[in-house]
Amino acid sequence: MAEERHPTRTQFPASAETQKPHLKKAPEFPILEKQNWLIHLHYIRKDYEACKAIIKQQLQETQGLCEYAIYVQALIFRLEGNIQESLELFQTCAVLSPQCADNLKQVARSLFLLGKHKAATEVYNEAAKLNQKDWEIYHNLGVCYIYLKQFNKAQDQLHHALQLNRHDLTYIMLGKIHLLVGDLDKAMEIYKKAVEFSPENTELLTTLGLLYLQVGIYQKAFEHLGNALTYDPINYKAILAAGSMMQTHGDFDVALTKYRVVASAVPESPPLWNNIGMCFFGKKKYVAAISCLKRANYLAPFDWKILYNLGLVHLTMQQYASAFHFLSAAINFQPKMGELYMLLAVALTNLEDTENAKRAYDKAVCLDKYNPLINLNYAVLLYNQGEKRDALTQYQEMEKKVNLLKDSSSLEYDSEMVEMAQKLGAALQVGEALVWTKSVKDPKSKQRTTSTSKASGFQQPLGSNQALGQAMSSAAAYSKLPSVWSWAICSDAQLLTAIMARRHQHLSSLDCFSSVFMAGVVLSIPLHCRNPYGLGIVF
Repeated sequence: MAEERHPTRTQFPASAETQKPHLKKAPEFPILEKQNWLIHLHYIRKDYEACKAIIKQQLQETQGLCEYAIYVQALIFRLEGNIQESLELFQTCAVLSPQCADNLKQVARSLFLLGKHKAATEVYNEAAKLNQKDWEIYHNLGVCYIYLKQFNKAQDQLHHALQLNRHDLTYIMLGKIHLLVGDLDKAMEIYKKAVEFSPENTELLTTLGLLYLQVGIYQKAFEHLGNALTYDPINYKAILAAGSMMQTHGDFDVALTKYRVVASAVPESPPLWNNIGMCFFGKKKYVAAISCLKRANYLAPFDWKILYNLGLVHLTMQQYASAFHFLSAAINFQPKMGELYMLLAVALTNLEDTENAKRAYDKAVCLDKYNPLINLNYAVLLYNQGEKRDALTQYQEMEKKVNLLKDSSSLEYDSEMVEMAQKLGAALQVGEALVWTKSVKDPKSKQRTTSTSKASGFQQPLGSNQALGQAMSSAAAYSKLPSVWSWAICSDAQLLTAIMARRHQHLSSLDCFSSVFMAGVVLSIPLHCRNPYGLGIVF
């Protein structure tokens, strides 16, 4: 039987396509993270309702273990003002991922917003151990130390933040620390470095200009305020500061023009209406001045500067009861200012309450060790009451203070003040040549001195029948910058009372206003926000 032959089949090599390995399917995202992209998309679009709906669904599917969903929900709660709920959620994130510094940063921020600054510092310190290169941690840690009033630690942390990364906000907070401790020189150094780093930051330029204004370097103050206005023509702080400088030098119309620009930007600014009111006061428009000051007082009822000015204007208009009301309110907010007690004593004297006027003068003398006008006013009151021995004591104290001021700086004295002191000295028989007569540059003072010496042989009541408003309003236009005093008050009761008008500039960082005292007028310039430290936290 013949053998069956099977046909042989030729084996061909497989094609190249069949030899390629099959591509693997892209791995699916774990169920915990698969909706993160959608959550992030709705969050950055600020579509918070849709975002919260997706977060709720994601947390149900993951049984509450999706860290990113919890994190974003905490951010939304904090934006909505639910700080406590956001804190609890951020703490949950920190439990799920204990080695993540960002979670601890958010926990600390929520604690900061709740006012728990000490707890926030502890959490920030833990975050710093996990990430030593994050400048935000050290910056925020410094801000927390500022609120705890541990300024040395705050400076160390802020300097560390600047070494890691330089930011405008860090410079601002560091400068505020020096302002809080009263170190203007270091504050100016910090702001100079900040301006070199960020020359177009209008807040830095304005603050540095105000500091130059504070120390009396007017040229640089104008330069920096002008630069701030160049970058931001409607920067109301810089405009208000420039207007205040013009107002200090008696340019009331130009200052009012500047304030008109500010009024359109911030019509509810208490310092603005305060300064406008004092411009009208300088122009002798007292009713308009009171109207503007009343509006400023309505907007800021706890600002002692506005109350001070209201009392001053009412004294000018011989409305002593109203002046007493506003000066008493100012003393409640600024109980350590001797000049307020002196003005209160003036009002009480004109209200014929001599005993309380003496008490107010005693308090003023106790609080202010450098202002000789308090002693002069007190001596005049005592002399008119027939208490010559006590009047002589106050007169001698006044001479000591004048000698001290004369040795420390070159000063000019208002001629009316010198005339009153000469009259009092002659009446008390302590001599006519006062220690301050050489500093007077008014030629009329020589004639007043000779006329006073002729009348020294007999006792006469001090003062004249010159109207109070005329004396004070004429003094408001007195524009000699180095002057220490600028007017005297002459009442119809023939009691002449000298009012201090020391020309100096005072930067108040605690109430975040820079104030300029001009001829007894308090001008206000907003320096920072009403919070003494500012928020300063980096979000």
